[in-house]
Amino acid sequence: MHPFNSLRSAKIPLAYGTGTIPAVGFGTLIADAVAARQAIKAALEVGFRHLDCAELYRNEDVVGHAMQEAFESGTVRREDLFVTSKLWNNNHRPERVKPALEASLRRLQLDYLDGYLIHTPFAFQPGDDPNPRDELGEPIYDSGVTLVETWRAMERLVDEGKCRTIGLSDITLEKLKEIVAAARIMPAVVQVECHPYLPEWELLDFCRQHGIVLLAFAPLGHGMEPKVTDDPVIKAIAQRVHKTPAQVALAWAVQRGSALLTTSTNAEHIQENFDISPLPEDAMQEMRNGIATSVRFNAVVETGVAGFVPRAG
Repeated sequence: MHPFNSLRSAKIPLAYGTGTIPAVGFGTLIADAVAARQAIKAALEVGFRHLDCAELYRNEDVVGHAMQEAFESGTVRREDLFVTSKLWNNNHRPERVKPALEASLRRLQLDYLDGYLIHTPFAFQPGDDPNPRDELGEPIYDSGVTLVETWRAMERLVDEGKCRTIGLSDITLEKLKEIVAAARIMPAVVQVECHPYLPEWELLDFCRQHGIVLLAFAPLGHGMEPKVTDDPVIKAIAQRVHKTPAQVALAWAVQRGSALLTTSTNAEHIQENFDISPLPEDAMQEMRNGIATSVRFNAVVETGVAGFVPRAG
């Protein structure tokens, strides 16, 4: 049996940084500002204590207002929250990293971040346009900066107390190995698409070996076809343990040692996604051995273009 009676309260120790990261997190990629504010408020009231943000989402100000309301109402204290944001591709030049973080802090109305991630390992042309494109509509990449140089600038943010941990997102195992080999301050967290149809066992094993927390986004496959929650193995387990297929997939993620992010604007789904319980060991084995479908829903690891984020315009 899992050591936590309720997986929703699970916290994973951070090998590279102080404290822990709540295993069950809430993603703030919600386009509508009113819906985002209500959803974040509901998530904090339900018990989520881990919020995932990004400058690319263009709603850090909304998240900031929602957090301030929660602080003022006594729903949660700042010190009980783990708040992450991410450096976008057009800010990879070392001189742009600190100003980008400081802008996120202003929008979020915070003095520090618990985690700051490089959103993707792809550097775009520096400037104010988050999605610079050429005449053919292809991304304009920046060959004048390496990922290691960007990482060095991230390390300095920790030195200055601007963020407590740093990490990477949308990264392959090969690229992660480059940073691990070169890092003075190791990545505390690596955020990637991960779900029963993309279990990323090799990456998870590498992270475990190096004390890095794997943080799964789209742990339910982002609701895309083929639907993770329609998988016959997962549905059969759900029926057996009296949980929903979504709760089974989320419990699997935490129980195998990863953290996760869910996003919803539906109050019932927010509650459902938080109310997860340990699965029996035979169910964990069934999911590892019995699920045949293999699919990646987001191609961001290949291009640096955020697949689930709508473009401005």
